[in-house]
Amino acid sequence: MMLLAIEQGNTNTLFGVHDGSEWIAQWRSATDASRTADEYAVWLSQLLSMAGLQLSGLKACIISSVVPQSIFNLRNLSRRYLHVEPLVVGENADLGIAVRIDKPSEAGADRLVNAIGAHVVYPGTLIVIDSGTATTFDVIAEDGGFEGGVIAPGINLSMEALHQAAAKLPRVAIQRPQRVLGKDTVGAMQSGVFWGYIALIEGLIARLKAEWGAPMTVVATGGVASLFHGATMAIDHFDPDLTIRGLLEIHRRNTGHG
Repeated sequence: MMLLAIEQGNTNTLFGVHDGSEWIAQWRSATDASRTADEYAVWLSQLLSMAGLQLSGLKACIISSVVPQSIFNLRNLSRRYLHVEPLVVGENADLGIAVRIDKPSEAGADRLVNAIGAHVVYPGTLIVIDSGTATTFDVIAEDGGFEGGVIAPGINLSMEALHQAAAKLPRVAIQRPQRVLGKDTVGAMQSGVFWGYIALIEGLIARLKAEWGAPMTVVATGGVASLFHGATMAIDHFDPDLTIRGLLEIHRRNTGHG
């Protein structure tokens, strides 16, 4: 069964097509809450055509979004152009995991999907770090239960805030400086944000492990996570497919297909 999986974050939206055995296509677009179902269909049909696929070949759809106003349009995309009722994380999709926080309804769809995507691959208790608009640190128990986590501003958000709030500080690209000590303004800003985030990651991981009191495996995902590859020993695995794997697993749990 050809599945369309849609994972929408605050910054980017990922569309993936799975043919029942593997992912055969993936595309990203900038998240725009005002984009209509018809606009999505035109954009998606062109990309499908380039890959030798058609909208009519998609027989199932699963949606995860942290942008509530977009879910209506994404749902209509599935109903109007795929002619199927989509599974929507947080609405009609049974995740099959315990959510052990005070208000389970407050857990973000992306964080729960990541929890499932990590649990099906990595054994034991996990810390899942997702570096996007926000940087989240979530603890997943050995049985796959979502135990809670930490939410910090994302690295791009921090850099942009520094530029917006300080008149003399320019907007600069985020990259790994060769040294911590900056010799000019741009170098100092890059060092502060990059190495500051490494310190944030290492510090929070250490505190979470100390609080948990048992071994934990650390998995990082998200568009910015690759920046930290090789810069810290605190992260055990970098896995860019965590979210889309989680969506596939949720679809399997709810339909028996995938």
